[in-house]
Amino acid sequence: MKPIIEVKNLSKVYNISHVRKPYHTLREDLIEVAKTPIRFLRGHRSDKEEFWALKDVSFDVKQGEVLGIIGRNGAGKSTLLKVLSRITEPTKGSAVLRGRVASLLEVGTGFHPELTGRDNIYLNGALLGMSRKEISRKFDEIVDFAEIEKFLDTPVKFYSSGMYVRLAFAVAAHLEPDILVIDEVLAVGDMQFQQKSLGKMEEISKGGRTVLFVSHNLSAISSLCSRAILLRDGRVASDGAVTLVIKEYMDSGVDTSYQAKPVKVLSKPRIAEVWLETIDGKKVTQLKSGDPFRLVYELDNPTMVPLEIAAAFFDGLRRPLWNFSHAMQGLNTLPTDRRLRVGLEFAPPQLTVSDLIVDLALGPKGGLPYIDHIVDGIRCQVIDNQEKLVLPRYPEWPILCPAIIDYKKVKE
Repeated sequence: MKPIIEVKNLSKVYNISHVRKPYHTLREDLIEVAKTPIRFLRGHRSDKEEFWALKDVSFDVKQGEVLGIIGRNGAGKSTLLKVLSRITEPTKGSAVLRGRVASLLEVGTGFHPELTGRDNIYLNGALLGMSRKEISRKFDEIVDFAEIEKFLDTPVKFYSSGMYVRLAFAVAAHLEPDILVIDEVLAVGDMQFQQKSLGKMEEISKGGRTVLFVSHNLSAISSLCSRAILLRDGRVASDGAVTLVIKEYMDSGVDTSYQAKPVKVLSKPRIAEVWLETIDGKKVTQLKSGDPFRLVYELDNPTMVPLEIAAAFFDGLRRPLWNFSHAMQGLNTLPTDRRLRVGLEFAPPQLTVSDLIVDLALGPKGGLPYIDHIVDGIRCQVIDNQEKLVLPRYPEWPILCPAIIDYKKVKE
């Protein structure tokens, strides 16, 4: 039996232009071209650079398989799904899909903003090749799943992003496509709807339909998918069992520090650098389970405003472990120095995880909205972690307070 999806040497290139001359007004350009036409043309010459979003990607997917696609931002995941959904043409190679495809790539895909939720259900169904009779048969299930009955006859342009996603996913999942393609959009929905959607995707796969699922939620990938592909720089870096592919992804991204890129002029506060160290100040690349450690921030604050910091700790599958924030601990804002080093000392329990991920945030007084937010800012391995122990469900973990907060002014 032939695979339901066959991808062979698929490549997609984009041309990126680098214009040498800065923006001028039309009046200035007309004056310049009248004075020195040759120099004007030279000044507007642009250098084009080829960017291969996908390069020689090949894989097959069997009917009924749930394939997870993971990788860092810019690895080519969304481009791959757009090619498979026939939204964009590949530069080289081929992709054969044997069946009806439903795609959910971004909020509101395929919706007409002026039409009501009811009208868009029928419109989406028609785009998927469904007859009106087939859509009507599934209509009540779609509305019930999306939980938008109250707003069914309201134009979708008035829907929130969460309502958009609920309706779009409900239509795509209930109109029985042979292949369901889903990008990270489920992250827009609330936690209850995400769990409901993952359950529906599992039900779809058991019914013999095929699912391609792109997500940064490694826990969802691990529990839902039977196989995974790791993309790196537009190429397939790994293809196989979910646990092995996730481990390779995690191992390739282990980094116990974060450093911001240099900028010529800094206009707002930012997290300049972050690292982990022992209590006596020695930088570390691994943590020993149960040992206290310090999380050290260096902050730039050119506007000299009161600031607060936050950190969220996850295991290797991004399951929450514990959080820290100024507001949560009832602490005062940081001193308003232009460059400040802040050390947080933690005494965690005996960790039962092999990897630790830390998201970092910087906000004004009150904490929100974030001025700077670093996802996966720190990744490190935990040794002597007693992996045979079962990781408690995260609500049972205590929210740990740092033992001390140390402020230190840093020379600019």
